[in-house]
Amino acid sequence: MCVFLGPLEKGQVKNEALRELRVELSKKHKARELDGFSLYLYGVVLRKLDLVKEALDVFVEATHVLPLHWGTWLELCNLITDKEMLKFLSLPDCWIKEFFLAHIYTEQQLIEEALQKYQSLIDAGFSKSTYIISQIAVAYHNIRDIDKALSIFNELRKQDPYRIENMDTFSNLLYVRGLKPELSYLAHNLCDIDKYRVETCCVIGNYYSLRSQHEKAALYFQRALKLNPRYLGAWTLMGHEYMEMKNTSAAIQAYRHAIEVNKRDYRAWYGLGQTYEILKMPFYCLYYYRRAHQLRPNDSRMLVALGECYEKLNQLVEAKKCYWRAYAVGDVEKMALVKLAKLHEQLNESEQAAQCYIKYIQDIYSCGEIVEHQEVSTAFRYLAQYYFKCKLWDEASACAQKCFNFNDTREEGKALLRQILQLRNQNESPSADLPTNATFLFPQSVSASNTPTRRVSPLNLSSVTP
Repeated sequence: MCVFLGPLEKGQVKNEALRELRVELSKKHKARELDGFSLYLYGVVLRKLDLVKEALDVFVEATHVLPLHWGTWLELCNLITDKEMLKFLSLPDCWIKEFFLAHIYTEQQLIEEALQKYQSLIDAGFSKSTYIISQIAVAYHNIRDIDKALSIFNELRKQDPYRIENMDTFSNLLYVRGLKPELSYLAHNLCDIDKYRVETCCVIGNYYSLRSQHEKAALYFQRALKLNPRYLGAWTLMGHEYMEMKNTSAAIQAYRHAIEVNKRDYRAWYGLGQTYEILKMPFYCLYYYRRAHQLRPNDSRMLVALGECYEKLNQLVEAKKCYWRAYAVGDVEKMALVKLAKLHEQLNESEQAAQCYIKYIQDIYSCGEIVEHQEVSTAFRYLAQYYFKCKLWDEASACAQKCFNFNDTREEGKALLRQILQLRNQNESPSADLPTNATFLFPQSVSASNTPTRRVSPLNLSSVTP
């Protein structure tokens, strides 16, 4: 498939009047003839000419002249790169500033601070504001608390059934949960309300994507961008669709456009990393994953991706640090410990590998995903073999029996149990070559019925902790 972004290609349309507008508005600005709206316009012109510092100063001035113009605050938000930069801005002491701070905290992934701001606004008298409710839902979406975000969006739909703002974020959540009927209803409902809105096009695009009709989905994301070429979500989602269609060149272009719109969009950086990973260019994907990690330092997916990159580049110490850090911050996909264990296996660090597999199994069982996770069988097989080598027959038997629950390890489990039975019949006693601090503990639900298990002091993993 050829790369085709149609009229969305950058540079196809150049506004030749921007420089002329800048000169004219600059004269009026120096003569103090610009009101709040004119200052906003002047700031937009400067931003389009990539004169970021000048644009920032003009937008700040516009907030003082006309503080209730929300468009100015949004433009200002796009130019502020971090919390430190925000501290040095002289903003007007007005109630709308609190809305702005909550919004920018959400944009910069400072979710705890954002939620505190929104709660204080609710307490101050904005308890019925659907804008605040939707922003709280977006905040929970950003920290991947999907159930909470869905609950708030569903409540919001009851309060304001004709609302279109943020419904594309709601559709992202329905997509992640695979709720096809709900997503179909939302798409039809928004189409009836206003089919020419950017959010409507994105919702329809998500619906077709969930049905694996990726070309149709990309078409609707293109329609959204024709309506608003600076709509960040549509660029990122279109990049995802091109990835699904194996059109890496178009995916890279889409993700780069998203970054041009907003350099803080971690999804675009992460998408670029995935694209270059498919192209087997590990140094490139390492750079993009690092940028994504800087924006989302506590997102385990970014850390696992970084670890995989370091592993491919044979930087195993760095890979171990990333996997352990991913586990420490709360591993969303429950894969960090498995990857860390396999890394220890490669390095013949059997003790550490066993400890990682035990932690992994405990986590899987504690969160109720019992034996549904794909790597549980791998963990039980390794632990059965590890205990067998250490001549701990009870523990080896317990793990071997658990291998019966999985098709890929059933025969190995049976063979290991036969070997254990033969050795026990020969009155073999446990060897003393096992380290004294390496006794292990399984969750009660994992152990074989009434099989005694040894309790362990956890292995020291501080050497691989960043």
